Amino acid sequence: MISQSNYIPWKGYFDNIAQVDEFVLYDEAQYTKRDWRNRNQIKTPQGLLWLTIPVKVKGKFLQKINKTFISDTDWCRKHLATLKQSYSKAKCFKEVFPFVEEWYTQAEKLETISEINFHFITHICDFLNINTTISFSKDFEIVSDDKTERLIDICKQANATSYYSGPAAKMYLEEDLFKNNNIDVHYYEYSGYTEYTQINGSFEHGVSILDLIFNEGTNAVQYLKN
Repeated sequence: MISQSNYIPWKGYFDNIAQVDEFVLYDEAQYTKRDWRNRNQIKTPQGLLWLTIPVKVKGKFLQKINKTFISDTDWCRKHLATLKQSYSKAKCFKEVFPFVEEWYTQAEKLETISEINFHFITHICDFLNINTTISFSKDFEIVSDDKTERLIDICKQANATSYYSGPAAKMYLEEDLFKNNNIDVHYYEYSGYTEYTQINGSFEHGVSILDLIFNEGTNAVQYLKN
């Protein structure tokens, strides 16, 4: 699969990673505001809350994700304090918080949103025992300007015979081009997730994976499909 990096993504993102042999972060794409690159939602006693990493975007309309720098280094301390306040009553908080605290302590030293996202994604994968290879698109030679052909370039260099994508890609993906290059296309189905014990109000599937980890600890992997 080839996808842009997200900040502390939801469980479906990690199911995508677990499904494939290699997961490529396409962080040479243009950074988009008010998107999942630098923010995600958690549950709090007051309802859903966005945790947002402040980035330098003023006047940088065409900057890439991997060239988007952090504008305030205090974000780590603030996010960690909010997580502690929101999940201190979660079933597995005491066993999980030291891991999460260390992740944030290390992330404080990083400068770009791409580095930070990669940092959290890889550490969370380790926690969930997901062993998929995670690469960056910059590690591949991409020559085409066409969106679908760029994906195929990466797939061919990775010796891929199957390409997995989210259901929204059905609107723009040129499947015939994949077929012509002997690559099968598959789409994820995000329905049918089992609910877990969740605090702070009615159940929400789409929040950050940290919600699942705080509530279920090492058993969190049982609530993924793959």
